Amino acid sequence: MITVNTLQKMKTEGEKIAMLTCYEASFASLMEAAGVDVLLVGDSLGMAVQGQASTLPVHLQDMCYHTSAVARGSKEAMIVADLPFGAYQQSKEQAFAAAAELMAAGAHMVKLEGGVWMAETTEFLQLRGIPVCAHIGLTPQSVHAFGGYRVQGKGDKAAALMNDAKAHDEAGAAIVLMECVPAEMGRRVTESLR
Repeated sequence: MITVNTLQKMKTEGEKIAMLTCYEASFASLMEAAGVDVLLVGDSLGMAVQGQASTLPVHLQDMCYHTSAVARGSKEAMIVADLPFGAYQQSKEQAFAAAAELMAAGAHMVKLEGGVWMAETTEFLQLRGIPVCAHIGLTPQSVHAFGGYRVQGKGDKAAALMNDAKAHDEAGAAIVLMECVPAEMGRRVTESLR
């Protein structure tokens, strides 16, 4: 079984880690057979499966349903499940309750979106035994605040992105995931983390 320790060893040894989004059991089984290390049960299911215009309408119950389906189809891959919009931003305690539901559904790690302001939640969860994947850069749950799906971390925003990554890393995030950032920025952030 792929664990946080497995991923850390792969990173240290310079081994590539394959992570794909998955919403159901048959694809989980197929992806695992193809050698995918991490299956992300993404709130993107709102658009890909439910026909929504964004990830925002996805509920925690939706995420638990799809997480349990992926868990039934997977035997070895690590399963990371998104905390959906509104299920964790209010307080650390709210985040823990939602994360506990996803873990009970079969997740091995939860993913939350946000920069420095969410690092305290990352620490709160990991200290209570819930591994966290911190998602920075383009965070789809904030699409309206960004004015659309745009590259993040360019120009004078690069320092803020670096601060976001370091804050989550120091808070104990198992993974810091960057979406839609300039390639050079991504390399610099990756090299700066533990």
